[in-house]
Amino acid sequence: MAVKVGMVSLGCSKNQVDAERLLAMAVKGGYEICADADRCDVVIINTCGFIEDAKRESIETILEFCQRKEEGRLKAVVVTGCLAERYREQVAQEIPEADAVLGIGKNSDIVAAIEDALHGKKTAAFGEKSGLSLEGERILANEPFYAYLKVAEGCDNRCSYCAIPLIRGGFRSRPMENILEEAKKLAAMGVTELNVVAQDTTRYGEDLYGRLALADLLEELCKIDGVRWVRPLYCYPDRITDRLLDVMAREEKVVKYMDIPIQHVNGRILQLMNRRGDADSLRRLMQKIRDRVPGVILRTTLITGFPTETEAEFEELCEFIKEVKFERLGCFTYSAEEDTPAAEMDGQVDEEVKRRRADLLMEEQYGIMEGFNRSQVGRTLEVAVEGKEGRLWYGRSFMDAPDIDTKVYFTSRQPLKMGEYIHVEISGVQGYDLKGKAVME
Repeated sequence: MAVKVGMVSLGCSKNQVDAERLLAMAVKGGYEICADADRCDVVIINTCGFIEDAKRESIETILEFCQRKEEGRLKAVVVTGCLAERYREQVAQEIPEADAVLGIGKNSDIVAAIEDALHGKKTAAFGEKSGLSLEGERILANEPFYAYLKVAEGCDNRCSYCAIPLIRGGFRSRPMENILEEAKKLAAMGVTELNVVAQDTTRYGEDLYGRLALADLLEELCKIDGVRWVRPLYCYPDRITDRLLDVMAREEKVVKYMDIPIQHVNGRILQLMNRRGDADSLRRLMQKIRDRVPGVILRTTLITGFPTETEAEFEELCEFIKEVKFERLGCFTYSAEEDTPAAEMDGQVDEEVKRRRADLLMEEQYGIMEGFNRSQVGRTLEVAVEGKEGRLWYGRSFMDAPDIDTKVYFTSRQPLKMGEYIHVEISGVQGYDLKGKAVME
């Protein structure tokens, strides 16, 4: 009987792509993939190490599965991903119950690590970050009609609060022909929505081609038969070009949705973050995007409580949010990450103050989203069906990226299939979500 291997992937969509490649390697090595953690022989925990909360979740998950192994419900625990890469031997030493710890540069050793673990041999293997291959087969870990398409690895932006360059290394793009080949394979498997991801998607191609090539890539992705939605995520504000906006406006398959993590708007704070711009430049950028891509949905991410952030600077951020009215917004409290410049800055803000500021921002955003949602009542939206809860179906419109945004709940007189695209007439609002009824053609 084949050994069953399960996966717990934590953190971001980029990490999920790595997890899907690890699963494909395991299958090629003769193992059977098992979605039920209680029925697995081996569990791979693909960890996140981005901020303190994510590290805590990763450690708790490792310990939970090590306990299952101790109880005889599991044969081996393999730890991979960002936490394993960032803390390397420390993870192996402090959690000796884990059978294998692989840094990202040794993901290709996953089959050997599983084999050794099953034979009682411990593994702790680390290599160059550039050893992480950006190519390879994948086994999708989510609904089969959408996929993340990772176009680059690492980051060169060096934001002062961010540990990603320490964990993932410098920015490196994949050749466009490789990305397109993978996209065609995904489309042949039934994937209709491609979510284009990298740490800085707008930087794609600069290292390979000497120019920003995301717009070119999107144009080529739109030519692939079977692809219905193409959604670029994680766009750095300084690299949003006129050509990119023109492609977004012109290409029907590119959803009118732009994710731009601005983090803050105060010029002094942005400078301390090692980012450029200020409220005026960001205001002009958002207006330019709305002018050039009519009907675009803007998403952003903010950080509250960055070192030395004053109440006045926080109020400036609040006023900006009230004015620009992002349709989608997330907020993190600042997390002091070791070995980053910001962690060594004077003027660290009290945790309670950080949280209060984040709560105030999200209260403001709730009102903005409620107003926007009410403006959608009476519209008919195309929705990708994701499932059913009780009598209600649910799915996502072009306004909603997987896992991070809202849902559309609706009734239907006919049975539907996951991944089917239907039209829903919006009749009301339910918290952050929309509700309505399917319109059958």
